[in-house]
Amino acid sequence: MLSALLLTLVGALPLASAHIAMFHPSMYGFNWTDQNSTDLGYDNRPVAPLQGYTFEQWWFHGHTKYPPAPGQFFELPAGQAATAELACDKSHTSSFASKIEDHGTDLQRGNDPCPTDGVPFPNPAMHTTGFNDLKGCALAIAYESDVSKIKPEDFTVFSINQTCVWTRFTDFQVPARMPPCPEDGCHCAWFWIHADDSGGEQNYMNGFKCKVTNSTSNVALAKPKLPRRCGADPDYGKPDAAPGNCTYGAKQPFYWFQKEQNNVGS
Repeated sequence: MLSALLLTLVGALPLASAHIAMFHPSMYGFNWTDQNSTDLGYDNRPVAPLQGYTFEQWWFHGHTKYPPAPGQFFELPAGQAATAELACDKSHTSSFASKIEDHGTDLQRGNDPCPTDGVPFPNPAMHTTGFNDLKGCALAIAYESDVSKIKPEDFTVFSINQTCVWTRFTDFQVPARMPPCPEDGCHCAWFWIHADDSGGEQNYMNGFKCKVTNSTSNVALAKPKLPRRCGADPDYGKPDAAPGNCTYGAKQPFYWFQKEQNNVGS
């Protein structure tokens, strides 16, 4: 019954709506189509939120079997900014020509991540009531070339943009002391969890192949730990900061709202 319901929903509403993903030829699932999701039985486009999924479904957005073309890497220049493209649809990015469904129609509109005629900015798909309601997003890296060997705890968050997802072109500062990747590259992932006052809390993850450039350090990243909130959080009954609960140093991404392998409570 549930499978039939999911299939019905995929064929109707979800594929007509959009959320946000990071698009780049180095990403897993770069050529995933609406028809792929329909055949699968649930919406697994890169822009679809991840919630209530099994590990196989949510890890790398379920796209580990759909790797990027050989030689495709998202470059991370040590000590400089890496610019990512965030959008509600591939047609809104510089990769528009590779979208199969609309025959590569160019629907870019400046720095707007979700341009839709008749829909005022910010688009509801951006899940924010305004600039001051943005919660930011993050990039994480795993120094492993074989995607099948990577575990959730292997990812280390190395850059955060607090104004994500306000603009299509979003800069992530790369630390100057990032060590080089193995010869066959590293794996990275983009993570976003938006405010719960703008459509409910949802988890987003897009994995991609990456490579650190201009590296001058051979010091490995510290082992990442589970991040813990230590600041004030009055909206959730915590009016005061709790510095003793802070996680210092390297941190893992948040994994939550799934059926398996969450690292924080949902």
